[in-house]
Amino acid sequence: MHKYEIIIYRSNEDQVFVAEVPELLGCVAHGESHVTALENVNEAMELWVETAREFGDPIPEPKGERLMLA
Repeated sequence: MHKYEIIIYRSNEDQVFVAEVPELLGCVAHGESHVTALENVNEAMELWVETAREFGDPIPEPKGERLMLA
């Protein structure tokens, strides 16, 4: 599996942790804990890449550096 940057934050509105993968458009997951959110987003990344391959869509190479500053 590729190594993409994952951003995890707490959503006060939904009362869950949210994990986003900025380099994979729309790849987001959530969980009751940051660990669960991370597990779920790792699964989401696998599905994202599988789907892109299935449809012949490009799969971005991980940049390997921090993408955003908080």
